[in-house]
Amino acid sequence: MITKPMYGFLLLFFFLFTFNNQNISYAQEPPSISGYKCNPNQFNPCQTYVFFRAKGPEFLDLASIGDLFSVSRLMIANPSNISNPNTTLVNNQPLFVPISCSCNTVNATFGSISYAGLNYTFKPGDTMYGISTSKFGNLTTYQSVEAINPTVVPENIDIGQSIKFPIFCKCPNSTTQPRLLVSYVIQPSENISSIASRFETTPQAIRGINGNNTKPLDTLFIPLTNLPNLPQNTSNTPPPPPPPTSLPPIVQENDRKGTIIGLAIALGLCGALLILFVGLFYKERKVKKEKYSDVERQKSQYLGSKKGSFDKDVEVNLMADVSECLDKYKMYKIEQLWEATDGFDEGCLIQGSVYKGTIDGEKFAIKKMKWNAREELKILQKVNHGNLVKLEGFCIDPKEANCYLVYEYVENGSLHSWLHGDKPEKLSWVTRLRIATDVANGLLYIHEHTRPRVVHKDIKSSNILLDANMRAKVANFGLAKSGCNAITMHIVGTQGYIAPEYLTDGIVSTKMDVFSFGVVLLELVSGKEAIDDEGKVLWAKVGEFSEGSEERKVRKLQEWMDESFLREELTMESVVNVMSVAISCVNKDPSRRPGMVEIVYALSKSIDLFSDVSEEGLSPRQVTAR
Repeated sequence: MITKPMYGFLLLFFFLFTFNNQNISYAQEPPSISGYKCNPNQFNPCQTYVFFRAKGPEFLDLASIGDLFSVSRLMIANPSNISNPNTTLVNNQPLFVPISCSCNTVNATFGSISYAGLNYTFKPGDTMYGISTSKFGNLTTYQSVEAINPTVVPENIDIGQSIKFPIFCKCPNSTTQPRLLVSYVIQPSENISSIASRFETTPQAIRGINGNNTKPLDTLFIPLTNLPNLPQNTSNTPPPPPPPTSLPPIVQENDRKGTIIGLAIALGLCGALLILFVGLFYKERKVKKEKYSDVERQKSQYLGSKKGSFDKDVEVNLMADVSECLDKYKMYKIEQLWEATDGFDEGCLIQGSVYKGTIDGEKFAIKKMKWNAREELKILQKVNHGNLVKLEGFCIDPKEANCYLVYEYVENGSLHSWLHGDKPEKLSWVTRLRIATDVANGLLYIHEHTRPRVVHKDIKSSNILLDANMRAKVANFGLAKSGCNAITMHIVGTQGYIAPEYLTDGIVSTKMDVFSFGVVLLELVSGKEAIDDEGKVLWAKVGEFSEGSEERKVRKLQEWMDESFLREELTMESVVNVMSVAISCVNKDPSRRPGMVEIVYALSKSIDLFSDVSEEGLSPRQVTAR
């Protein structure tokens, strides 16, 4: 016989079950899998942002998130309202991460979709599905990953293999739209009104861009004029539990027994049904993911049971890949590198995955790589120039399938740290001229004196290192390509430095290095970052210096250039000459950009102009920076 208490608990149970079941069904609706359509002929590439939630244990620092999105810590910290880029984050801490958005033709089924292509290197246990949903937080889908990587077999992705993940994004297609469209993944517990409130916009503005058929796990594009200030958590300590509520007194013993029996039956039924539905849910999920996880699970079992054999196989394969380099470079043991870097301690970290280490009393820069270094080694074998960082040796660690490249240590760090860091001393104009000429000579060498020609593909101020005499060396050939005038779908590089033709069409040529070098020249003249906190690229402003009279151009340049020059005696003629080189380098038409031979000549002329002034003093007719 069902007593009144039992009847009440059963009614409560079935109500809760029905409610929860509806929520589960809603939360598991599949996200948009086809991407977001665009027309390449009517699409202007843009710099924008994604809203990313930090999550442990892997992504609780800006360095790991920066590596995931191929950006620096500062590029995330500044727009995310984080004062210390080395701070430890908390779970679900909100971040704005900058990306470069463009329209790309995928195939006949998908058509053209807008995305930022990010390369990801697979680790043990990774799957397309897991990376898309967990690591990138549903900012992409594994179906889209498959579509833009048609030659990749999802069930047969090797550890260390790098493939492109399309991060969904959108650019304003008219001047009437807001300046920014931030990519935001709708969470199951959210609605358009709560999201609009979070970003200080209106539901109507969001629906105007995205339509009315949005659902959880879709990527929503938030229209913004400026990025809002994100409130940042200081602790991930959970709030204290609410105080227990007092129960009404139970007067009759029979009612107490009935309540206990009813609760026991309700909990029993709830537990049984919960087990049933959880089992069905995970069975369905297992079938859906089976083809993506079987291979990885087998690899994990293999690693656990036959680790020694695997280590040996990996070592043999890696050694075969780099066999042609064995006679040219020194082979280090992993124990030497471990000791040199105190176990790859964070205190030895220079930037990214490069560590400072001391071996036999000599300092080196040790680059840790999660993939085979064969391509980089092949290119480094071909180059030998005083303005390129020298490779001293390498190491293979078969246990982790890692490769390590050991470079000469360049004492004064990167040009980026001198221009944009907290260095107390500012670089003088003549030092900047020499740095520019050194970099140009290094690029001239790889463009003109290697066969086939080498394209660096990642020229930027953080990849230019300064030695004890403040002379420049080009570093990091990790993205370099031997041979040019090719077309690739794998767009890699750093925002603010990427040539337009490479970003939109994937054209690889020496002229893309020329473009990036032009951006570095603009940094040297202005002291400004290649991309600012609002996502505006530095090279887009050069049109201002081509308008009006010569006097107006000089005045605009004086207002724009690094204010530290005001304390120097220098001629504007030298600065104008370098600026004209920079403007020609960042021309949107690659055929109108100069070659490195012309650039080296023009920069040498700028040094001569400065030297003449230094030796003879300022002429009364010369316009100065003071």
